[in-house]
Amino acid sequence: MSIVKFLSSKTFLMQLGLAIIAITVLSFLVLRWLSYTTNHGDFETVPNLKGKSIGVAQIELDENNLVMQIQDSANFNPKYPKFSVIDQDPPAGEMVKENRKIYLTLNPSGYRKIQVPDLRERTYRQAKPMLEALGFTIGNITYVDYLGEDEVVRLRFKGENLKAGDLLPKTSKIDLVLGNGNRPSSN
Repeated sequence: MSIVKFLSSKTFLMQLGLAIIAITVLSFLVLRWLSYTTNHGDFETVPNLKGKSIGVAQIELDENNLVMQIQDSANFNPKYPKFSVIDQDPPAGEMVKENRKIYLTLNPSGYRKIQVPDLRERTYRQAKPMLEALGFTIGNITYVDYLGEDEVVRLRFKGENLKAGDLLPKTSKIDLVLGNGNRPSSN
């Protein structure tokens, strides 16, 4: 039997018709099943959780059939309370499926601690940008008799002398004691 005769035979055409009908019915059933199991068209609205505590966020997510997933804490943000939500993904108002994970970024309890660099015998012009780059702010500047003019003699924080390597919270105000260029008196 030749190929042309086989493709035009009654048996082949009947089998082809049955295969098309089976694929159509199977596709229809699979699409119905997917529509049912994936809750097609059913969405939950993501609530706005920014500024809320973990407990309140958990309650709101439970009410909306959503799952909380806490990510690492970010840098401390003084505009938000400690341990409150400062960012979320997906954002508030977005439509998501039930049981979707909502990723939360929390505000830590305070600024992270940073090591104080060794700035002795550095000029004020060198020390200021180094401290500011680390996140510190410059407080009071006082001068003492010291041969190096505008050189850092010591660093102080809340009246206490600092050593290189001491840990201070970011944004701490560090006072500088600089030399005035005069030879120290030998009293």
